[in-house]
Amino acid sequence: MSLNKKEMMAEIVRCGKDPAFFCKKYAKISHPMRGSIPFDLYDFQEEALKDFKDNRFSVILKARQLGISTTVAAYVAWMMLFHKDKNVLVVATKLGTAANLVKKIKAIHKNLPPWLKISDISIDNRNSFELSNGSQVKASSTSGDAGRSEALSLLVIDEAAFVEGIDELWAGLYPTLSTGGRCIALSTPNGVGNWFHKTYTEAEENKNDFHTIRLPWNVHPERDQSWFEKETRNMSRREIAQELECNFNASGDTVIHGDDLKLILEKVIEPKHKTGFDRNYWIWKEPEPQNEYILVADVARGDGSDFSVAHIFDTQTMEQVAEYQGKIAPDMFAPQLYSMASEYNDALLIIENNSLGIGVLTRMQDLDYKNLYYSIKSTHEYVDEVSAQALGGVAGFTMSMKTRPLVIAKFEEFVRNKLITINSIRLANEIKTFVWHNGRPQAMRSYNDDLVIAACIGCWVRGTALTANQREADYKKALLTSISVSSTKLNTKIQGQHGFKGNPTTFKGTDGKTHDLNWIIKG
Repeated sequence: MSLNKKEMMAEIVRCGKDPAFFCKKYAKISHPMRGSIPFDLYDFQEEALKDFKDNRFSVILKARQLGISTTVAAYVAWMMLFHKDKNVLVVATKLGTAANLVKKIKAIHKNLPPWLKISDISIDNRNSFELSNGSQVKASSTSGDAGRSEALSLLVIDEAAFVEGIDELWAGLYPTLSTGGRCIALSTPNGVGNWFHKTYTEAEENKNDFHTIRLPWNVHPERDQSWFEKETRNMSRREIAQELECNFNASGDTVIHGDDLKLILEKVIEPKHKTGFDRNYWIWKEPEPQNEYILVADVARGDGSDFSVAHIFDTQTMEQVAEYQGKIAPDMFAPQLYSMASEYNDALLIIENNSLGIGVLTRMQDLDYKNLYYSIKSTHEYVDEVSAQALGGVAGFTMSMKTRPLVIAKFEEFVRNKLITINSIRLANEIKTFVWHNGRPQAMRSYNDDLVIAACIGCWVRGTALTANQREADYKKALLTSISVSSTKLNTKIQGQHGFKGNPTTFKGTDGKTHDLNWIIKG
């Protein structure tokens, strides 16, 4: 359709006011099967463009293959074309990914009608280009100094949940937006605790300036339940949560499965009491006189980023009945542990015997606490204090390269099989950020795992050491029960000899019957 000059000017003005109109009428995108095609926006894409225009900061939680990266590219092409001196920076998980988005922006501009190109490409590089009106876009790596020296008009962070070191990157780039710059962060979810998750969830709670856009798989009008079932047939639960459902909890590479994590978060409850000198001693259930308890403690310096922590579990049910988490000096932590353990029926006190823990263990021995956990160093077999002295046992639990994976695996097993009841939101929040990193389970960067590790030790002691001891005790009890000791002396006199008192070869067994010894011997 040919337009006269007046109509062209009217179209240019209309496009400059409305990015959605610009995209639908004049933008072309690359389709893998059909080549270059008009960008016929879906409703959710058109709504996203409106949100980009109306909000300075946008964070998009999205499913795969919704064309949102392309929508962002079209918005950037519109911004650069109709606004002078705009400086756009695109960062992603890799430079190549960011450069691919820049390539989309460039392609949209190049495929516009000649009369709509009110600014031409003046500088054209592989990872960037600049228009004659001074607007420019550049792809960048995620290095710490990316974009630091520039005043940005728009920062685009693609696959933000997967960008390594994004916390430091954001800290460096945010000041470059201070003159009115905008930001669009988009990603599929990648678990909880990372910058993208925090930014999105805090935006939902109105704790930051970001506007949230959530786009699960079913916003696409061409996708229905049959499509979903076909697509997910060969996908894991985690992949479905990440790629399609926009589910933070189930999407990450957390040590505890997302479904179990969700159940934990649903069942946490407020403590009945928050007590102690710092009100960090939380109590859900007071001690029952007939119950046995274990108290697991991990000692920290008291002045760093780590916390000294302690859990108290009911040994029978493994319900968490009390918990402490605080920055307390080790010499003050020892009497607190003594008081807590004594209150809960002299609970079995298990202290990780790291460098600081040894000092607390020594203090507990000085206080003459009678129910400390001892183990044989080589086997980690649980023994009492007397046996420990005889067999070379050590006080406390030894965390090592060997025991760490074992205790974490035991905790995962307890959670998966619903063998532990977690009441604490503090512990639940640590579980959310306890992830696999390079094959090692650990807290995400800038998070803690003190409560998690203490809970892991508690599950391991309950599930192995105490179970083995109980099994051995039950076996000995059964063995002793099966043996009947008679006070009757065996009559060794033979028949006809003075003193004979009947059949010398019979005895009464544990079954209450009389048995003939000769018959047994003869077989």
